[in-house]
Amino acid sequence: MDIEIKDKLSDSKLFRSIRKKFIASSYTKIVAAGYFLLLMAGTLLLMLPVSSKGGEWTSFFDALTTATSASCVTGLIVFDTFSHWSVFGQLVILGLIQVGGLGYMTIITLLSVLIGRKIGLKERGLLKESTNSLQIGGLISLTKRVVCGTALFELTGAVLLATRFVGVFGLKRGVYFGIFHSVSAFCNAGFDLLGTIEPYCSLVPFQSDPVVLITIMALIFIGGIGFVVWSDVCRFRFKISRYKLHSKLAIVTSLFLIAGGALLIFILEYNNVLKDMSLGDKILNSFFASVTTRTAGFNAVACDQFTEATDLINIILMLIGGSSGSTAGGMKTTTFAVLLIAAWANIRNSKNINVFGRRLESDIIRKALTVAMIYSVFVFVSTIIIGFSNPELSLSDILFEIASAIGTVGLTCGTMGKVNLTGQIVLTLLMYCGRVGSMSFAMVFTEQKAPSTVMKPSENIIIG
Repeated sequence: MDIEIKDKLSDSKLFRSIRKKFIASSYTKIVAAGYFLLLMAGTLLLMLPVSSKGGEWTSFFDALTTATSASCVTGLIVFDTFSHWSVFGQLVILGLIQVGGLGYMTIITLLSVLIGRKIGLKERGLLKESTNSLQIGGLISLTKRVVCGTALFELTGAVLLATRFVGVFGLKRGVYFGIFHSVSAFCNAGFDLLGTIEPYCSLVPFQSDPVVLITIMALIFIGGIGFVVWSDVCRFRFKISRYKLHSKLAIVTSLFLIAGGALLIFILEYNNVLKDMSLGDKILNSFFASVTTRTAGFNAVACDQFTEATDLINIILMLIGGSSGSTAGGMKTTTFAVLLIAAWANIRNSKNINVFGRRLESDIIRKALTVAMIYSVFVFVSTIIIGFSNPELSLSDILFEIASAIGTVGLTCGTMGKVNLTGQIVLTLLMYCGRVGSMSFAMVFTEQKAPSTVMKPSENIIIG
């Protein structure tokens, strides 16, 4: 009798474990499906004649690439945003950027709160998956802070940018451009309307304007640091010792990458793309390039004029990206930090992997390695496909474009307009995978199996 009761309890625990994994997998699939529906809706709207300035239908694949780039906050484009799209089309792109940047579940949750609808456990689970939060508790208050903070930062950015744009483009267009570029920067999208000056020029006409560049940099950094970090900053202000370990790692790693990237770009491009600038402009543009390369996609200097050494630095920064639970893409700063910390601990032959007085669990290390490996496989396979179908392109240009797509960055050396349909489809898929998350995307197609209670015998192998 006792044995039967124990068996039933064991079965019950196993059932709960399987159900928990199934629910987690379902959340991932629903989030992935939600982004897919969002980009498909955007595709249909952008195909309409009213969306183009010429009043003509836009082809499905061109509209799909643009909608994916906007909803996945990437910025890779097949047309200059101002030259090809009408005001209606631009507003569709802006809407996709805003929803894609915040996460569609954040928008849905906000609307539910406004109409007084109760947020159930399933919606909270979806919101946790969408925002990449650490826990399910406090998600509604976090969502409110995210939306209010987003409105505040975007409005402030729009006002600051408008003060510069109004003098160049007039009152109406200056205010509109201020709003558009503020949203695009905060959501780390990289779309711009400065094609009115010269198609595909991005922020090059304002490379000596500190107000524009610093405002854009600040918006990119705040949007890309992560909502969990926001929560800690709101709660503890400058008492950094009380921040979560995630927030500490995200902040320190982001600042390290910004400073390190700026220093390398300054040195490598001092006598190249920066040579005709004053020292102050060289420093400003080096920092701007370091910030925007990791996630946003704006450029104040021509990317196709960088040296190959700088291209390599940019590719690495694009693959790392911003922080988890933010508007940014990439494998994330915390993933990069965990890999470095684990490698350093192994070099020192340390059994425990410690940082900021806390020990990292083996599951965290395993997840970081998995994310890095998935990204590596995506880059490797995509490089082969695009290189085979576009033999006229150089390897460095292909890698640059692939890193920009999967990192949802949006920087380009002009390759996006040169790839054939196969390359365009691959880059579109990479943008989607980069926004959903490489690990989440892999989980969508991974069958959840019951955990095995049997452990195989261990045996050593030689590494290195």
